[in-house]
Amino acid sequence: MIRYIRWCAYFCALLLVALLVNIARVQVWESAAYGANPSNKRPAIERYAEPRGDILVDGRPVTGSRDSGQLLRYERTYRNGPLYAPVTGFASQTYGTSFVERAEDAVLSGTDPGLSAFPLWYELARGRPGGGNVATTVRAALQEAAYRGLAGKRGAVAAVEPATGRILALVSSPSYDPSVLSGTGAGPKGAWARLNADPAKPMLNRALRETYPPGSTFKIVTAAAALDAGVVTDVDAPTQTPDPYPLPGTSTLLPNAATGCEDASMAEAVQWSCNTVMAKIGVQVGLRGMVEAAQRFGFNDGGLRVPSWVSRSNFDTDMSRDQLALSAIGQFNTKATPLQMAMVAAAVADGGEVKTPYLVERTTQDDGDPVRRADQRTLGRAMDPGTALRLQELMVKVVEDGTGRNAAIPGAVVGGKTGTAQHGVGNAGTPYAWFISWARAKGAAVPAVAVAVVVEDASAVRGDISGNGAAAPIARAVMEAALAER
Repeated sequence: MIRYIRWCAYFCALLLVALLVNIARVQVWESAAYGANPSNKRPAIERYAEPRGDILVDGRPVTGSRDSGQLLRYERTYRNGPLYAPVTGFASQTYGTSFVERAEDAVLSGTDPGLSAFPLWYELARGRPGGGNVATTVRAALQEAAYRGLAGKRGAVAAVEPATGRILALVSSPSYDPSVLSGTGAGPKGAWARLNADPAKPMLNRALRETYPPGSTFKIVTAAAALDAGVVTDVDAPTQTPDPYPLPGTSTLLPNAATGCEDASMAEAVQWSCNTVMAKIGVQVGLRGMVEAAQRFGFNDGGLRVPSWVSRSNFDTDMSRDQLALSAIGQFNTKATPLQMAMVAAAVADGGEVKTPYLVERTTQDDGDPVRRADQRTLGRAMDPGTALRLQELMVKVVEDGTGRNAAIPGAVVGGKTGTAQHGVGNAGTPYAWFISWARAKGAAVPAVAVAVVVEDASAVRGDISGNGAAAPIARAVMEAALAER
């Protein structure tokens, strides 16, 4: 009898061991799979059980949380949603997150270990601290000036602080209100369908994610390459360039929109935006020199994060000489984001150095205690300091007595470059109007801001599209706002 009891005890012990092994399997090895199972609603319920932390502009929140009383309790709200949508992105129970809402989700949702001095305690207690806050580098006055300037036209504005890389404004137009995507049910689904079907693409962040032919604004890169390579040693010397200019190896003639470009100097070519001169100079620099110069400014870099990812700006690395000539004036396959062209202007303004642009200044706990601060970094040197000083002079001349007069600001030193970029089959599309610039208060040691504006409004009359007419006034308004805050 005792033997049978002993065997029964062994069997029960075996069952207990099997049970413990199964519990370990479920909680250790299979926990991730169960947690990721779409049928498991507990993570989502836990995620939205507490208010989300806020995104700050000038120290004030531009986001909030609303108690919906639903299973997924707290929904995201936005103050001036369309104005800040390119910065914040959206946070939706149905469609997830984007831009800063995504890049800083761990802080905002309260899951970042840095939010607590004792993260292990929250792990063991299966709790979490309150959502932290994210302070951006954006300045409200500049953001509003850019948004008003675009006035609903398709386009974008990017403004950075040359000495640090702080992104001071990031506007994409037309925009949308991210709050319409908050919550669950038919409302967010209908809004998602409408926004994605809209031909104006309001959810496209044109400042970070859209690439355009930069047109004549790219001539600043070509001029820097020529000066650094010694191809041009005297910016005021005639270049012996015919008008029109035969593209190398072809019978195609490249014309100028401006007059007086025959045998113009490089200084005059920048001032009046002569295609022929700058195309010839680009060919003289050569493919390798132009590629290396473009890459020093940030072109062909697919790894830029601000912290959201930025589309790669392109300068082809394999071209014929005629294609190189067109690329040197911002055409052919050359493409750039507005942020990239703001970086070009900032490099000139900052003595040739390219600072890494960034959008998040710091993250904090919900009570304001710091979690992390941004590190200012440099991407490298785009040009020699002497080259940068010479280009500053040329860009100032564009604004004072050239194609960019509409950007002039009394009492400030302003440098700029206009651009009108052709696109479409046979260049039949309405040209994009570009303007890149920087501004420094007279007597100030460093420039306050560098700006890039692109306007692509297809409703405009083709002849009215120009960098000076459509884009420069917007850049001027943003620069005035920056100077007013100094």
